[in-house]
Amino acid sequence: MKQLHILTALMLSLLLFSPASLAASGTVKITPLGSHSGEFCRQDRALILEDPSGTRILYDAGRTVAGPNDPRLGDIDIVLVSHVHGDHIGDRHIRKVNSGSCAAPETDEDALPDSNSVRIAVAKGAKIVTGSDMPRFFAIRMAAIDGNADDSLLVRFGGRLILGNVEITTIPAAHSNGLAPGYLTGPLAEYLQAAGVNASVGPPTGYVLTFSNGLVVYLSGDTGIMADQKLVVAGHYGAKLAVVNIGDTYTTGPTEAAYVVNELLRPNAVIASHANEAATRDGKVLAGTRTEQFIQASMMPVHVPLSGRTMEFDAEGDCRAGC
Repeated sequence: MKQLHILTALMLSLLLFSPASLAASGTVKITPLGSHSGEFCRQDRALILEDPSGTRILYDAGRTVAGPNDPRLGDIDIVLVSHVHGDHIGDRHIRKVNSGSCAAPETDEDALPDSNSVRIAVAKGAKIVTGSDMPRFFAIRMAAIDGNADDSLLVRFGGRLILGNVEITTIPAAHSNGLAPGYLTGPLAEYLQAAGVNASVGPPTGYVLTFSNGLVVYLSGDTGIMADQKLVVAGHYGAKLAVVNIGDTYTTGPTEAAYVVNELLRPNAVIASHANEAATRDGKVLAGTRTEQFIQASMMPVHVPLSGRTMEFDAEGDCRAGC
């Protein structure tokens, strides 16, 4: 009987301290990849989200990741693209960090017709995950540069996809999603260019990610105010951390975004995104900016995504390091 108790205790200790259980109790690491080190700048969109198990996700690479060879990237397992506008998919990008100014970074490296996101995914052997009608476009672009078309994966609204211990679903976004003619070739590209219109790849999306430590994160993409933010993101998925656009004109402005987080989402914490401004100097938020206005209007902690500064979040969305 004594030996049975010892064996039971040993098995319990192995379970409690196994790699899986340690991952479940870990933190999600979020690292912004902006144009200027330690700042939150005009073109900044990109984030790397790392699960406690090690799965690394690049979200909206845009123009501030210096291509596949950007040393800040490291291993990337999954690339998420909210929509195909150039500042999110990456029609062009910086050559190196800290080129130009925070207000006007030098994004003169052309990535057409492939996009920065596609080139990174192929170079890293990563999956591109999108919703709507975007996956077929990405599959063709990946194959065109000797990537694997099967690495372009679909997850539609209300469905889910599990990759590397992270559950992914797409969420509607109130925005547009026209594919510029520069991503296309042949007569169709010429016709669209001449007509001044873009190709359709379906509606834009946001994402809800559920990590192995239990943290649920809402990535808004570009969006306006939507009832889905309360009914689906908060009501069904229970997001504890939200990455929300605040840039105005093209998306919700700071006042509208504050309404979204205060009244609809009610997360435990927020990361500001897509401010369309040089929001900081020496890592400090500048007075009179949209970022400052959003912080002041929000009723929960707002974390500013300073490029290269890793933040760590627990299952409740509380920042445990780097904020």
